[in-house]
Amino acid sequence: MPGEALRFEVLGPVRVWREGQELDVGFPQQRALLALLLTQAGRPVPMSEILDALWAERPPASAPNVVRRYAGGLRRLLEPGLPPRAPGRRLRRRTGGYLLDAATDEVDLLRFRDLTRQGKRAAATGRAETAARAFALALGEWRGQVAMGIPASVREHVRFTAVQRELLDTARPAADAALLCGRAEQVLPALRRAAAHDPLDEPLHARLVLVLAACGLQAEALRTYDDVRRRLQRDLGIAPGAELAAAHTRVLRQEVSRRTEAVEVGKSNAVTAPAPAAAGPVPDFGSVQLPPPAPSFVGRAAESAWLDACADAGADAGAGAKVVVVGGMAGVGKSALALHWAHRAADRFPDGRLYVALRGFDPAGPAVESADALRGLLTALGAPASRMPDGVDALTGMYRTLLAGRRVLVILDDALCTESLRPLLPAAQGCMALVTSRHALPGLVASGARPLRLAPPSAADARALLAGRIGAERAAAEPRAADEIVARCGRLPLALAAVAAHAVGRPDVPLAAVAAELREVHGGLDALSALRPAFLSSYRRLPDDTARLFRLLPRHPGPDLTPATTAALSGLPVRRTRLLLAHLAESHLLAEPTPGRYTLHDLLRALAAELADGNERHAAN
Repeated sequence: MPGEALRFEVLGPVRVWREGQELDVGFPQQRALLALLLTQAGRPVPMSEILDALWAERPPASAPNVVRRYAGGLRRLLEPGLPPRAPGRRLRRRTGGYLLDAATDEVDLLRFRDLTRQGKRAAATGRAETAARAFALALGEWRGQVAMGIPASVREHVRFTAVQRELLDTARPAADAALLCGRAEQVLPALRRAAAHDPLDEPLHARLVLVLAACGLQAEALRTYDDVRRRLQRDLGIAPGAELAAAHTRVLRQEVSRRTEAVEVGKSNAVTAPAPAAAGPVPDFGSVQLPPPAPSFVGRAAESAWLDACADAGADAGAGAKVVVVGGMAGVGKSALALHWAHRAADRFPDGRLYVALRGFDPAGPAVESADALRGLLTALGAPASRMPDGVDALTGMYRTLLAGRRVLVILDDALCTESLRPLLPAAQGCMALVTSRHALPGLVASGARPLRLAPPSAADARALLAGRIGAERAAAEPRAADEIVARCGRLPLALAAVAAHAVGRPDVPLAAVAAELREVHGGLDALSALRPAFLSSYRRLPDDTARLFRLLPRHPGPDLTPATTAALSGLPVRRTRLLLAHLAESHLLAEPTPGRYTLHDLLRALAAELADGNERHAAN
């Protein structure tokens, strides 16, 4: 690490100091290069990304030489005594790009990220006051919109918009922690700034309304709600959603106090829990709860190894239980992976494995309530029903008390939302929660959970999955037909299972005929009817404007979608379109292989086309 201390700022105007003296960073484009490098300080930034950021349109042929000239100017600025043509230690060439070397305490963005991580770890383990302090310090690093003073076209690059989103993603849990421990005034200024950056972010404004009320500013809280309500109606033609409306109702009823009392887990006098055994082996209470693994499970070696590493990784002192969120589209194999790994990882959790089917997206009925799930977990832990308290908070306290000092794996399968999950998460450091969901659960990830996004398996693994269900000899006898079935199922395990079940029921029908049936529907879902309810249960949870955009996506002819191309398709502003695409990606109805670029699975494209056709017919009648 370079010895001479510098101070860099990018969370507001782009500025550099040496020993209290501000340096002249140079022309706006050179300043923009420094800002881009600061967003990824310590990591190499490829030349292709630099060109894409500095020249929004096609860069001129001279652009690489211009970048080298800017880099040379920055190198001389940061290390004024550097001899000509010397490589320097601050700004270095790395594999066709550049790397800015800086310590965490030298860059406001790095300090912000470090403090945010501290806050998330504290929040995940119930230390609300510690979390609130860390979040407040993190938000204090922001002095305005990211990278002010560089060309507006450059600030629209995905690297800068992603940093801007980090402010919003930290402001939400910061407000939650501050409300919980009665320190709302610590986050109010930063929350106001964050809300001003995104005036249509309903979850953020819901928290602003509550924080204002908690600070005794009830009249301003009600005005803030009314302002947001009018903006939503004017700009989007929609009414406030459930979260924002609920915050408004709480303020009207004066249910927001200056301090929300929190009870440390396991120390509530209202909970009387059976004490864990003082000695002797702990019964494997989870074994009878754990369903068997899928008999034809194949592949997912990299994902299983990643889960192994998560389970084996050391935890910070007081960090609490580990939480992993396995996300992906309907039918991609989330539950199968979770159960396969849970059986494989039995030795890592000698005190048991618990499984709860939350049925968050079950088309056959409602999701399991948190209280009901907790009672089931407590029963598995040996607590008699007569000693179970009333209320989710008390049940959670009893549940976490029984898990204290134990090493238990808790699988929470098919979760609907973060709020319903939180009471079910263990708190003890030796435990681990493995969550599966069709939603990305960003709130849980913001609190410290580690995300694992499942894509469809490789073609080879998908073919092995098909062979495992229909028989290896049958698949080997017609390899081309087997490959076509895999391709027309989009490598999706649920689709392959449906086709395999159909084929197994007709052992005399050649696989070529099965493939022909899939071919005849021209990419539709008629031959894969088992998928339609699963897909629809995800689609039906979308807000109206997001659902409308989803129905429009098949009209785009290319493989990739961007906010700009989708905005042209939908007639919506690019900013609003970006939010809707992000919502579809969080719902795993779109994939985002690279920031700002989205892809639509072929079978989901078929669903969207069906829905669009049905919607148009309904409108015409």
